[in-house]
Amino acid sequence: MQVLLLNSKNADNKKGNTFSKNLAIGGFRAVGQKGGNTMKKRAFTLIELLVVIAIIALLMALLMPALRLAKDQASALICVNNLRQLSMGWFAYTVDHDGMLMGGHRKRGTNFKDKNCFPDGFWINPPHNLNGDYTSDTPPGVLEDKFRGIRTGQLFPYVKNVKLFHCPADARIDIPEQQAYCSYAVAGGMNGEEAYNGGCKQYPDRVAEVFDEIRSPANKYVFIEETDRRGWNMGSWIMNTTGFCWIDPLAGWHNDRGNLGFADGHAEKHRWLSKYTIEMNIKQQPYCTDTNTDADDEIDLRYMQRGYVAGKNQ
Repeated sequence: MQVLLLNSKNADNKKGNTFSKNLAIGGFRAVGQKGGNTMKKRAFTLIELLVVIAIIALLMALLMPALRLAKDQASALICVNNLRQLSMGWFAYTVDHDGMLMGGHRKRGTNFKDKNCFPDGFWINPPHNLNGDYTSDTPPGVLEDKFRGIRTGQLFPYVKNVKLFHCPADARIDIPEQQAYCSYAVAGGMNGEEAYNGGCKQYPDRVAEVFDEIRSPANKYVFIEETDRRGWNMGSWIMNTTGFCWIDPLAGWHNDRGNLGFADGHAEKHRWLSKYTIEMNIKQQPYCTDTNTDADDEIDLRYMQRGYVAGKNQ
């Protein structure tokens, strides 16, 4: 009987020794085992750490372009939504005013409140201070005065959100000498600058003044992304409907694409195809082509010419 008990105890001791060895082999030292009285974990070597860091860096390099693209796409969607709401607000104004279009001009100067000179008012007023004084002859101007111009314009009561006037991809807000906030302009033929020609309103035949004077509203744009570098988008966005020259620059903030808001209330993204149009966005300067230019380089110019209202019933 005693022999059996001793054999059993020896067996248990062997199992315990085997368990201790297994723990030691796995990188741990059991309590009470020779050489230590705490549980210890083996640390990473320098080579292992460098391998992990290299893998993380590789994954970041692979993910960053995708993350950047996702951010650009999100900005473009926000911008399209902005233009959709602005276009719907613009259309709602015509309904409330017997078809009359709001003023599409933004006068630069101290006389912007002269109703005899500017009888239709402005969709956005020029920047001005609390006293109503024009403040933005010298860029960049005061940002709060630009907000005030938005809030006091004809369109704001229909959208009631200053953020709708700014595209997230419009980086001019971060350029110290510009600090432009409103990313959009109204086409000059939509009761805009075409009727003024630098002075008071004197050429009404050059613009549509009521909605019924717009032929095919679904194909005629009202709002354009403009990249004026003078601190805010002055006047209207204008262009010649013939010839080979741009007058005002277009923006291409969305991977060489731009957004437009149309007279029927919808908005859409359009891809710019000409290298000159893309360069115009980067330099914030218009350009002229010539009769020897490849037709592919004029494709954006012709597209915008077809959608531009240059008078009544056009």
